[in-house]
Amino acid sequence: MSSKQKRLLLSGCALTGSLLLGWAFLFGPLRMDARAPAAASAEQRTAKIGDREKVEKSDEQWRAELTSEQYHILRQSGTEPRGTGRFVNHHADGVYTCAGCGSALFDSRDKFESGTGWPSYIRPAAESVIGTRDDTSLFEVRTEVYCRRCDGHLGHVFEDGPEPTGLRYCINSAALDFAPRD
Repeated sequence: MSSKQKRLLLSGCALTGSLLLGWAFLFGPLRMDARAPAAASAEQRTAKIGDREKVEKSDEQWRAELTSEQYHILRQSGTEPRGTGRFVNHHADGVYTCAGCGSALFDSRDKFESGTGWPSYIRPAAESVIGTRDDTSLFEVRTEVYCRRCDGHLGHVFEDGPEPTGLRYCINSAALDFAPRD
């Protein structure tokens, strides 16, 4: 291969990488391991998970019940643009719940200002309400956080949070609702 061909190949790779990063910045990460949509079903199926029923709905049911942004994040593992979520600067006392199924996910007392542009928490309300799995989108390995009751994508967890856990649960606002504490 000539040096001119090598330069062209390297330029093409750099351009492709730049386009992928630009896409991720504007529209959220590309999912190289995107989950297939749930099989369509006329009925909601349930199974026990802890003391609550597991929620399984058809793609049509999710689309009808969620906003387009919620659907994109919860069902397609999307990401809202940095700093745009309604809970980024939210400081009320209460519980953040799953926008897909209503499960209590995070307590406002565990929320902190991470400076990342997404609501951040040091721990879930209970370990049993969230699950984690490897996310290899954007050519890196991160730890995805999802709701165990409805399998909705919430965000990611990182090991750069404050004490006492050292964790930062970086969560999309559109994946959440809020219930004020009485």
